[in-house]
Amino acid sequence: MQNPFLLSALVLAAALSLSSCGSETGNTVAAENEDGYIELFNGKNLEGWTTSDENPESFSVNEGTLVVKGGKSHLFYTGSVNGGKFKDFELKARIKTMPGANSGVYFHTAVQAEGWPEQGYECQVNSTHKDPKKTGSLYGVKNIVALQDGQEVPKGGDSEVREKAPSTDGEWFDYHITVQGKRIHIRVNGETTVDYTEPEGGPTSPGFAGRRLGEGTFGIQAHDPDSEVHYTRFAVKPL
Repeated sequence: MQNPFLLSALVLAAALSLSSCGSETGNTVAAENEDGYIELFNGKNLEGWTTSDENPESFSVNEGTLVVKGGKSHLFYTGSVNGGKFKDFELKARIKTMPGANSGVYFHTAVQAEGWPEQGYECQVNSTHKDPKKTGSLYGVKNIVALQDGQEVPKGGDSEVREKAPSTDGEWFDYHITVQGKRIHIRVNGETTVDYTEPEGGPTSPGFAGRRLGEGTFGIQAHDPDSEVHYTRFAVKPL
């Protein structure tokens, strides 16, 4: 007769092993079962996404990972989920930066053929790039800043100075972005980096006229030829 306690222990060990493997590859098994979240990236190709006209080759898919590497470009969600437009939502992404890389996640934006997106907000992705605005920043509005030698706190918006970014090159991190009403809440690996309420008339930072809450789609940024950033999970829950 089989020992039921031994069998239960073996089943538990196998489950823990599978969970651990998922974390190492960037595929969080438990997260895929969360109620209400819809994956926008299928892990196979760029179906449901549209690149800008600039350097479309900067986006590719390799073994379930969206690889962002190459010249300045942007990838916009144009699929059918929620009609391709989002107002109030929670977004969960799983991201890994390589040394010196820069990227960003846009929301409430629109497809744009070239240039930096003029509409919507950007959540910065940057662990060690020379730009002092690091991962967890609401770019140009609420900045998480880590300065390199000789750098000064950037002008425009409010800045919180830290010794280093809340993300680390070569390690997967979880980005959790929530927009509800006029409130924008950003978390990195569970830590709140930004809790911002948009004032009447929008941000006052110069050069960011299009930073307004309304509705729109998501965008992913390829910043420069020396940047390489990987994305696996990109899941949204409309609120």
